[in-house]
Amino acid sequence: MVHYHLQIENLLNSFIQVKTIIQTEGKDILNLQLPAWRPGRYELQNFAQKIQSFRILDQSQNAVLFKKVTKDCWEVNIAGLNEITVLYNFYARQMDAGGSWVDETQLYINPINLFLQVEGQADAACEVYLDIPENWRIAGGLPQTKKNTLSAPNYDVLVDSPFIASPTLQQTIYKVNNIPFYIWIQGNCQVNRDKIKHDFTAFTQEQLNLFGDFPVADYHFLNQILPYAHYHGVEHANSTVITLGPGELFMSPALYKEFIGVSSHELFHTWNIKKIRPQEMLPYDYARENYFRTGYIAEGVTTYYGDYLLARCGVFTADQYFTELNGVLSKHFIDYGHENYSVADSSFDTWLDGYKAGIPDRKVSIYHKGALAALILDLEIRRTTQNKSSLDTVMVQLWNEFGKKNLGYTEADYERLVAEITQTTFSDYFQNIIYGTAPLPAYLEAALHYVGCTLNTLLNPILSECKYGFKTTLKDNILQVSSLAPQSPAAAVLSLEDELIAINGRRIEGNFANLLSQTETIELTLFRQKMLRQVTLQPDQHTYFPKYTVSKLPQASPQQRQNFAAWLKQVF
Repeated sequence: MVHYHLQIENLLNSFIQVKTIIQTEGKDILNLQLPAWRPGRYELQNFAQKIQSFRILDQSQNAVLFKKVTKDCWEVNIAGLNEITVLYNFYARQMDAGGSWVDETQLYINPINLFLQVEGQADAACEVYLDIPENWRIAGGLPQTKKNTLSAPNYDVLVDSPFIASPTLQQTIYKVNNIPFYIWIQGNCQVNRDKIKHDFTAFTQEQLNLFGDFPVADYHFLNQILPYAHYHGVEHANSTVITLGPGELFMSPALYKEFIGVSSHELFHTWNIKKIRPQEMLPYDYARENYFRTGYIAEGVTTYYGDYLLARCGVFTADQYFTELNGVLSKHFIDYGHENYSVADSSFDTWLDGYKAGIPDRKVSIYHKGALAALILDLEIRRTTQNKSSLDTVMVQLWNEFGKKNLGYTEADYERLVAEITQTTFSDYFQNIIYGTAPLPAYLEAALHYVGCTLNTLLNPILSECKYGFKTTLKDNILQVSSLAPQSPAAAVLSLEDELIAINGRRIEGNFANLLSQTETIELTLFRQKMLRQVTLQPDQHTYFPKYTVSKLPQASPQQRQNFAAWLKQVF
């Protein structure tokens, strides 16, 4: 057994004292690996940069020789030793769903950030002792074997089990199919327990109905409600961490909608990615990139189902669901990256630049395009099979054929299941939407038409974006160019980060839209790299940055209305 011990000498300096006691098992050399990334975020995060004062002692408290062999792996000379103790401080000051944090109010730990993996002992049982104040309680998915002590059967389970220790944790419990679900809330907010319990029960039941069973014996929603605006969620084997704020608006319609949406999304991950896992990630290799091309399934399908199932169980009305869907459309079409890179290639490149803006128009989001691709596939399977099958059928087959058996799936497996279920290849869908860069509007319109809905293409109401093809942002009270539509009038004369000063000789000072509306041809005065310039902008026959929304067809046929009801479980 590997023993981990956490102590906090100073609640205010953000350092946690970590002690790891390891049985050497008669070896001469032992490698200790700290993870370089965490499942749920497919980029290297290099947690070792947060370690201070790393040292190793033997049972007599003598120093043990070691050396670093990679940025986050230590090679230890253990010849003649039965046991070693590894000591270091970990800087825990990252308050998001994937980080760790300590202060006078709580100890919040994502174990993958700071617990070493012992070479050859990945399957050994683990125990974590928390040296915390007497009145603090612990929330998380690991069982407490004794006071302030958590246990895990192996390293994988340990690092996939975040926890919070605090004197102010709030707890709500509900059961679905006799499975206990725990909603933990850390932070200052007003909570409507009855509403939360009702809505969580509804979407949990819908998800269990979809898959037929649940991968784990219990489940924990660990919520950090913060005093500032924030939104983040990360999935784990039998839990999720959600960071959300501001707390004073927690039960407001806008923020509560986000809370419900991310909670449904993360629960769906309990099947999709935690158990239904790409072949490339079974098992996880924590030391390096785990490249995979199926992020459009792992994250895209989950993003689709997160909101869709809230409508299917009645927590969202159809209009509320369409509002969320319109938001996904807006995020997908926010730039022109969808013209240049496929969602499968963007999945592979999450390790490169998947979580930052990157260069202009390079890639698409596996979340947003993945969700729209899932919507299209769901509706087209329903059309092809006359509502006998759907994307539900595919996901259940993935669960039964791979997830339950602890086998990894491939892109070919996903395509094969779609073909078997529909008795057709769906080659056009995969080649153009998944592996290609075909424009989505025509595919979306055709799919939505089956359920009596339509995709509306609207002119962008912002003149600079619609007529001229450039977006702006206010930085340090200076209006800057932030995005350019390729081949637009703006792309020919403007550059990113141009500082806009005046239009037609009139200074820009909160009157940008009004000045643009006064004339077709405009003279823009600007600073570019600290040099004053003047350029002429004139609209062409095209418009740019269009907006897309989904709505019901007023003239929908009785059959389309029936299809809608079968899809959304709501009356048209």
